[in-house]
Amino acid sequence: MSAIAALKARQILDSQGYPTLEVEATLRSGARAVSSVPSGVSTGRLEAHVARDGGDAWAARGVSGAVDLVAGEVAAALHGRAAEDQSGIDRALVVLDGTADKSRLGANTMLATSLAIAHATAREAGLPLWRYLGGEGAVLLPVPLLDVIHGGAHATNRLDFEEFMLVPAGASTFSEALRMATEIFHELRYVLLGSGHRAPLGSGGGFAPDLESNASALQLLITAIAAAGYEPGADVWLGIDAAASQLRSGDGYELAHEGRRLSADELIAYYEDLGREYPLLMLEDGLGDDDCAAWQRLTTRLGRRMELAGDDVFATSAVELQRGIDTGVGNAIVVKPNQIGTLTETLQTIALARQAGYATIIAHRAGETEDTTICDLAVATATTQLKAGAPSRERVAKYNRLLRIEEALGDDAVFPGVTAFGAPGV
Repeated sequence: MSAIAALKARQILDSQGYPTLEVEATLRSGARAVSSVPSGVSTGRLEAHVARDGGDAWAARGVSGAVDLVAGEVAAALHGRAAEDQSGIDRALVVLDGTADKSRLGANTMLATSLAIAHATAREAGLPLWRYLGGEGAVLLPVPLLDVIHGGAHATNRLDFEEFMLVPAGASTFSEALRMATEIFHELRYVLLGSGHRAPLGSGGGFAPDLESNASALQLLITAIAAAGYEPGADVWLGIDAAASQLRSGDGYELAHEGRRLSADELIAYYEDLGREYPLLMLEDGLGDDDCAAWQRLTTRLGRRMELAGDDVFATSAVELQRGIDTGVGNAIVVKPNQIGTLTETLQTIALARQAGYATIIAHRAGETEDTTICDLAVATATTQLKAGAPSRERVAKYNRLLRIEEALGDDAVFPGVTAFGAPGV
């Protein structure tokens, strides 16, 4: 395998029209690849720092400084290194940054570089990234979690919870699961319009109707599932991303649009009630990232009935995940590579989760690009779930990538279905 010959970067736009970073890596063999990184809107306090220019241009979100960092000291530090030594390359990036939160180089600078080199190395080997990273055993395709109704920071409506998801775990293949969810997504539009609601789109490509309660969003999904000819709780389940860190108010939680202020235990009881009334299979960020004791109570109370996934509370950090494992927080982790900053650190977190028996969900961000690396990463690591938004607009790039991987695998492709969730409450 050859060495790194050149690195360069450019500023491109994400799906929300804000700048983000794309890095191009060239090896001495001539192999070349690019990777771009997404940007979050609902970002947790534990996430690694994102390098932005500030100032007046691009609403203070430009990344020209990150472009210069890649062309300058990052390229100089990595020039001539063996491209296949991914862990060594990523360790060099961490050392070069020299901060705990990636605040000098920025997680965006580091991740785009790390992934571009990985893609170039896979290309030199004549392999897709999922095969290069996962080997011959990479045959499992994830259950898609499609957030088709948006609220919270992802919309301008009266829904306090951030995402309401379809979980087509009753399918036998990935393509069947995607078909089922897409049919329900289109039925949902008719259900919304037929019930007098407007159907604007939120940041993840799903609908952002102005509804009176979180429960009403779940009920609309149940109606759409049935209208598409499927059975709730047998073919398709539901998921919620409450993004509860955004709901924190003092020592409790405020559902402002419902006019309610709840203690942590009252919020847990609310989730329990929703789980009794609806086929709720997974709950993401049900409590704030600073509410560890309440997370423990949530896990004890509901952990055998549904998947309890931590996003903000873990931030794709092996350190934070280990803390959660030790204290009994959740039973699943949401993995977003740009929360931590390098491919190697992401893989280490996934490996730790698997060792501890935690489910893994690889996820997109609100501001996405055409880059589909998270799909390759999901297949390479046998991740059982992937969240990539609604089946619309730019989000379809991820789903189309997984369809192509499924085709490449042919009869070897494996789809976990409900076993992806350990069958809690199924």
